[in-house]
Amino acid sequence: MKAFIFDLNGTMVHDMDYHTKAWQHIFNHELGGNFTWDEVKPQMYGKNEEVLARVFGPDRFTAAEAAQLALAKEARYQEAFRPHLQLLPGLPEFLAAAHARGIRLAIGSAAIPFNIDFVVDGLDLRPYFPTIVSADDVTLSKPHPETFLKAAQLLGVAPADCLVFEDVPKGVEAAARAGMEAVVLTTTHPASDFAGLSNVRHFAPDFTGAFFQTLLSQKN
Repeated sequence: MKAFIFDLNGTMVHDMDYHTKAWQHIFNHELGGNFTWDEVKPQMYGKNEEVLARVFGPDRFTAAEAAQLALAKEARYQEAFRPHLQLLPGLPEFLAAAHARGIRLAIGSAAIPFNIDFVVDGLDLRPYFPTIVSADDVTLSKPHPETFLKAAQLLGVAPADCLVFEDVPKGVEAAARAGMEAVVLTTTHPASDFAGLSNVRHFAPDFTGAFFQTLLSQKN
């Protein structure tokens, strides 16, 4: 593989529970809902405005209202997660080794720049990731392949030469539709939730282990 494309939340940092908690608070305490954890968790993919539309319907909020709610959710998430901000085990070493080998790196996320910057700048990752595709950079979010295809285009690498790292089935589906294999981090979903997705190359709880060394040792 000539390039690695990383989803961010749940893939590079173990933070999806904090996103779910933040949305559940907004839904129930600010929007009058009564949603359980199990009802909120499956909605944790795509752009914030898409989450709101799936849960409350497409006509509940104006664009300005949805944008305001999205920022309020992210502020709540960041406040709660900031003391725990760190990369998954093994990822700092994996990124450093991949970068040293000349493997091109990108982030392809449905997060808004406000959240991507929170992680990337908070952990000083900018030197590794000159290419970042955010929610603001695409028209259609995952499971549409636009995010990953745009990342590959910006990297100057054919989709078939890109390996995606993801944590949710919709993201792996987006990779498949982009013609890319995927490595699944099981931080958010068990391996059984990815049944039927034939592009999964490996499941792992983090970036430690022999498999990741094998990726780095392969000739490009």
